[in-house]
Amino acid sequence: QVQLVESGGGLVQAGGSLRLSCAASGSIFSIISMGWYRQAPGKQRELVAYITSNRRTNYADSVKGRFTISRDNGKNTVYLQMNSLKPEDTAVYYCNVVAKLTLSDFGRGYWGQGTQVTVSS
Repeated sequence: QVQLVESGGGLVQAGGSLRLSCAASGSIFSIISMGWYRQAPGKQRELVAYITSNRRTNYADSVKGRFTISRDNGKNTVYLQMNSLKPEDTAVYYCNVVAKLTLSDFGRGYWGQGTQVTVSS
């Protein structure tokens, strides 16, 4: 199994910055991709950004130019640097990792417990 531990959420004023971290551990053979999703009250969970094993990245249009995703392969950790935060960024942010536990695995997704990000106006 894979365990994900998130950190870095909190309360910040509009225009401020936060950095989220998510560390993966367990019987991991390889990590295919690591990413962040968010869910605001009354809304569906949505993709924020992801990064693949060869560091290809993808961002939601709403965060392009403000958020940066990166990963440390040696530590199995993904980061989300969030700058110029807006009140509409307020949500619970979830880490998602697609990992293989063995060579023959196709890979499956694992979720973190979520971390609250609140941006005040």
